Amino acid sequence: MPITDPRIDQHIANAGAFARPILERFRTLVHREVPDCVEAIKWGMPHFTLGGKNLAGMAAFKAHVAIFFHNDEQSGGSGPFRKIASLDAFPDEALVADRLKSAVARLAAPKAKVPRGSSKAVPELPEAFSAALSEAAHAARFAAMPPGQRREYIEWIIEAKTDPTRNKRIAQAVEWIGEGKSRNWKYQNC
Repeated sequence: MPITDPRIDQHIANAGAFARPILERFRTLVHREVPDCVEAIKWGMPHFTLGGKNLAGMAAFKAHVAIFFHNDEQSGGSGPFRKIASLDAFPDEALVADRLKSAVARLAAPKAKVPRGSSKAVPELPEAFSAALSEAAHAARFAAMPPGQRREYIEWIIEAKTDPTRNKRIAQAVEWIGEGKSRNWKYQNC
C-alpha cells in the first residue's frame, strides 16, 4: 500500500482541472514503480522520497504541469517532462518508468569521493613580518599555526598597498598571533 500524504491530495484538488489527471497519473506511476517511496511537500510542491532522499516531484502551473527527477542529468530541466499541458501530452509511461528506475539507481549508488584539491601553498613570509614576529617572540607560535591560517595572515599583509597600511597590519597580526588568534577570529563564533 503506498504511503500517501493528505497534503498532496489537497494540492491535486487545488490544481486546475486540466492538471489533476496528469498529477494523479504521475503519482500512480511513481507508487507503482517505486512502492517504497514516501510522499512529502518540499518547496511547496509534491515530492516523492526514498530513504529520506528526494527522488522526483511534480508541480502544477496555470497552463501546464512539470514533472522532474532529482539529480537527473538526462532531462536537464527540459524535454517531455517540462511542460505537460494535457493528459494526451503525458510522456510514454515506459519512459517515465525508466527515469524513475534511473533515479532510484542514482540514490542507491555510493557517492564518489571527490579528491581533495591540493591546498594552496603558503606564500613566502615578508621580511618585515618575520622580523616583527621574532622581535615579539611569536615566530614559533606563528610557525605552529595551520598552513591556511598562516596564509591568511601573509596574504593580508602582502595585499596592503602602502607601507603605513602594511606596518599597521603587521603590528595587528603580531598582537593577534601573540593572543593565539587566527586572522579571522572575529567571525569564528558567529
